[in-house]
Amino acid sequence: MSVGTILLIILILMLLGAIPTWPHSRGWGYAPSGLLGTVVLILLILLLMGRI
Repeated sequence: MSVGTILLIILILMLLGAIPTWPHSRGWGYAPSGLLGTVVLILLILLLMGRI
């Protein structure tokens, strides 16, 4: 596995962990998962282009 693939897997797991399902995080909205989703999308595009 390359470093880019491992990084992508870790970021996808962080994205799943940022979904506001717990009572204390319902007030956060979708900001944490939206931010991590954007980072995952950028890394996925860079990985497919061969830059990582």
